[in-house]
Amino acid sequence: MADGQLLTEEQLGALRQFSTCMIANAVETFNLRLRNTGFTSGKVKCMFPDDPPMVGYAVTARLRSGEPPIGGGTFHDRADFWNRILDSPTPRVLVLEDMDRPPGRGAFLGDMHAAILKALGCIGYVTNGAVRELASIHTMGLKLFAGSIAVSHAYAHIFEVGATVTIDGMDVKPGDLLHGDKHGVLTIPPQIAATVPQVAAALERAENRVIEFCQSPDFSVEKLGEVMNEAKSQKGR
Repeated sequence: MADGQLLTEEQLGALRQFSTCMIANAVETFNLRLRNTGFTSGKVKCMFPDDPPMVGYAVTARLRSGEPPIGGGTFHDRADFWNRILDSPTPRVLVLEDMDRPPGRGAFLGDMHAAILKALGCIGYVTNGAVRELASIHTMGLKLFAGSIAVSHAYAHIFEVGATVTIDGMDVKPGDLLHGDKHGVLTIPPQIAATVPQVAAALERAENRVIEFCQSPDFSVEKLGEVMNEAKSQKGR
């Protein structure tokens, strides 16, 4: 993890029990960053929204697909990139910033590269660019977050491995801890990652108390304020 100790499998599992929205709520309570930073802004979509949350460490690079090599022909896969993935902590999430404008003319990730990523210990892929061959990738269990879907890989090639990238307004450094589901993706600051599930659980209990009251026959505007105050006190922060 960037600037922090890696989480245990138990701690990673605890993070997977919550939606990305609830994790975002928990992160906010620590006041480590502005509340409008650290997450995707809605253009990058979860391709398999019924999947459970993704939690893993970022491997980053940049991507282009719109132009052929200067010398003609096609680009070749880079073995040094695959080795770089293996040097990263697990579980791994490949994060590629598509630098074409507009992004997504071609898709780096189809079923072949998805199989390679799975073999390299990746559980997910995040890009502002495109993906393709979704059905077969879904059967592999790789989680996909992308800005679009494309027919072809075009001239997709990777460069600037290990760079800090920006995906739909979210800055990602190598080793950042990512949490993603059907709502989007966010980064979790390393210094609070182990504590976030406990805070998220308290927030969830407090919110459920308000929701249950609103759906009960005892609901009244007069009592709503009291229930809201009780919920705030139960959050524990």
